[in-house]
Amino acid sequence: MTLTHLRVMLEYFHPWTNAAGLYLASHAGWYQEAGLDVELTVYDSLRGDTLEYLHRGEVHLGIFPTNRLLVRRAAGQPLQAVAAINHRGMETIQTVAGRGITRPRDLAGRRLALNPTPRGVAMVRHLVAADGGDPDQVELVDTGYRELSVDDIAAGQVDATFGGYWAWDALMADLPGEHRIVWPVDEIGAPPYHSYLLGIGPALSGSDRVLATFLDVTARGYRAATDDPERALAVLDRVIPYFPRPLLARSLELIAPTWWHQGQWGTIRTELMQPYTDWLAANGILPGGFDWRSACRSVDATPAGPTAVPR
Repeated sequence: MTLTHLRVMLEYFHPWTNAAGLYLASHAGWYQEAGLDVELTVYDSLRGDTLEYLHRGEVHLGIFPTNRLLVRRAAGQPLQAVAAINHRGMETIQTVAGRGITRPRDLAGRRLALNPTPRGVAMVRHLVAADGGDPDQVELVDTGYRELSVDDIAAGQVDATFGGYWAWDALMADLPGEHRIVWPVDEIGAPPYHSYLLGIGPALSGSDRVLATFLDVTARGYRAATDDPERALAVLDRVIPYFPRPLLARSLELIAPTWWHQGQWGTIRTELMQPYTDWLAANGILPGGFDWRSACRSVDATPAGPTAVPR
């Protein structure tokens, strides 16, 4: 049997637990059984993010942040989401105990480290203002792509950080847990949103049968990773052996519930997309009146064995 090759790009500089369902399905041979030769890869950041690879047609599918997709779609790029990966926001504001920062408004007059993208700056300002603080008084410290940890905060480099994930980066620190303060953004006033979506570009734009097969097997992988975390961890040990098993186990425990809504995997939800789109538009990141539905594609075909991917 000739297998259909699919190149699938993940969302980060390296694999992490959010990809456990993909890796488990691949390791178990389920993609191959369905006629798919799935290659999981990460991007070279010097050549762009996952959406840039999709736009150039260098990968068939990819995982990416919702806001970045919407911005590119508003600019006319032929990119669309076909499934949701996460049903929560992942980002946090982090600080340490003893600094007098007990709520977001206390960040006024303090140094906050972040990658100052338009969306990141808007989110920080929103969260401080939502708590009654003055966002103009927050001192933003540009750390680019580097994520500072609570250890860096404790060492005095900054007073707080924005951007690290409560299910990943926030777990990586030597500072004892009782000295850390971690606020997931969706618990302190951020609009609801899907952190990550799975989508396609021109390399796979016309292949509903291939897409349906891939999504069906991927949902099976995420279900197995949720129901049998030890099996998922054994696969992750092979994929990212440089991370400690306790870190992976705790991260998987935290991240797995975000993959599901009412027992379903992959549903792109209006109640998460519309408020976020409105918020992005209100902050000048999207044009007013942009319809997020144009950035999403429904896949209705029933999986029916291997199909050639358009070249």
